[in-house]
Amino acid sequence: MHLPPPDHTLSPRTGYTRAHWESAADSLLAAVEPYATEDRAFYHLPGDRQSWSGRVSDGLEGYARTLLLAAFRRDESALERYADGLAAGVSGAWPRIGDRSQPLVEAASIALALRLTRPLLWDRLDDGVRQRAADWLGDALTAEPWPCNWELFPVTVGGFLYAIDHEPDTARKAVDRGLERIEQWYVGDGWYTDGAGRAFDYYNGWAMHLYPVLHAWLDDDPRLLELYGGRLSRHLTDYARLFGGDGAPMRQGRSLTYRFATTVPLWLGALTGHTPLPPGETRRLASGALRYFLQRGAVDERGLLSLGWHGPDPDVLQGYSGPASPYWASKGFLGLLLPPEHEVWTAVEEPGPAERTDAVTPLSAPNWLLQSTRSDGVVRLHNHGSEDVRYDPFYTRLAYSTVTAPSSSYDNSVVVGDDPGRTGIEPLGVGDGWAASRHISGGGARVTSVVLARGAAEVRVHRVAGTDPGTPVRVTGWAAAEDGVRAELVPVAGLDEALTGVTGDGDSLFVALARLTGEADPVPLEDLVSVRTQDGIVHVRWSGESEVRVHLTSDGVRVTGAGGGGGGGGG
Repeated sequence: MHLPPPDHTLSPRTGYTRAHWESAADSLLAAVEPYATEDRAFYHLPGDRQSWSGRVSDGLEGYARTLLLAAFRRDESALERYADGLAAGVSGAWPRIGDRSQPLVEAASIALALRLTRPLLWDRLDDGVRQRAADWLGDALTAEPWPCNWELFPVTVGGFLYAIDHEPDTARKAVDRGLERIEQWYVGDGWYTDGAGRAFDYYNGWAMHLYPVLHAWLDDDPRLLELYGGRLSRHLTDYARLFGGDGAPMRQGRSLTYRFATTVPLWLGALTGHTPLPPGETRRLASGALRYFLQRGAVDERGLLSLGWHGPDPDVLQGYSGPASPYWASKGFLGLLLPPEHEVWTAVEEPGPAERTDAVTPLSAPNWLLQSTRSDGVVRLHNHGSEDVRYDPFYTRLAYSTVTAPSSSYDNSVVVGDDPGRTGIEPLGVGDGWAASRHISGGGARVTSVVLARGAAEVRVHRVAGTDPGTPVRVTGWAAAEDGVRAELVPVAGLDEALTGVTGDGDSLFVALARLTGEADPVPLEDLVSVRTQDGIVHVRWSGESEVRVHLTSDGVRVTGAGGGGGGGGG
């Protein structure tokens, strides 16, 4: 991909400006064009993978997701091509929108693109095409979505159809119904779970916030914008901490092949005026993510986004991932809706949170602990509250980072017997420098886990109950794969040098020190923290600080002392 020369005056950290985003968008649009069908209704991208929805649906996905990119780019010549495809698609080429069908997803992208570019595309269509397009989209108003972020696709379609006065009563009902349904998944502090349970991931940004906020903004509804914009602003306070100093987003959750769609909430906050972030920080985080992926092979030799994270990577795919799925990355170009003179494009880049200082930040809604270090820009996420076993291992590990990926050997896990599973995750609280949870493992064993963190160092404590005496227990740590990244795991209590131990007659305690660092010559872990256990209580003393005590009981966890927050989680 050919990009302009870097501008290190305006963008001292990434070198990227609006011109880089425009060039990237243009290159991506040009690269997919050869794969359009003759009538331009489908984009069949190359490769031997097909989603579970089939080739026709995958081709529609290619049309819809790249149309969204053309809409954000406001590329009139490209939009003319997509107008031809729309006319063919709604004249019988596209599959109907049915209950829980993939076309419902793609209809939302098409409707949003049409709403954003109405004078450039919709208003120039023949009346017959407009009527057929509205009729095709209209099925989305009554189609049953999956009970998750899919509830917002009828909202997005309904918002457009209401704006053009097509079945306005039905459209308004679809909008109201979807917005009402997502309320049950709002857990506070700007966080949604993606459906029932505790599935916390990037769908917060590229779906749960995006569609309601954009709908309120496009509808010019001050009440809804205050509600959803306020949630977005609160979310961004936490969200900005999920990017590493090298621009990498946290590698956790599903649909990671959407890559720099992770920038959506950053741009959305700037676009609607609901963000706590300075404009220079917003652009730095967003440009950092785009640059991170473009420099690491996300785009192949044909200029196409591959199915993967850096380059092709089947480990991050789901059954719904087809050849055009990565083009939901188009959402990351939302910032191009901001005019060139907007301060988010003209301000000098400012450092992101991971570049400013070391930080250990508790997030109470997902029950996560974020740990970042300025010296190497690494961000670590200690997961004590997010679970979606359908997509293991990107939900169920104890920890994730911006420089590692879950491994098939079960990194960051507690293996009880031969079972590394972690289900029924129950959050037990977070506080100043700690997080705790309980889960089920090893044929019904109950594992209570606590992590304490300072700088890059961690103390990991696990209490195993409900097993036969002599049951083997193995503790694993970080799987460091990137050059220059070092992982350590040191046994403290209940574990031998191989990080294994056995349970006793009652509840058993296993303690280790851990670290993931990019520092070339870090201070030994044993010099940073001392740990001892006595009567089931873990005593932790960080260098130069007072002692923190961790009490693990059948009822929960209590952390007391300096940095402990004086409280704990009940069970």
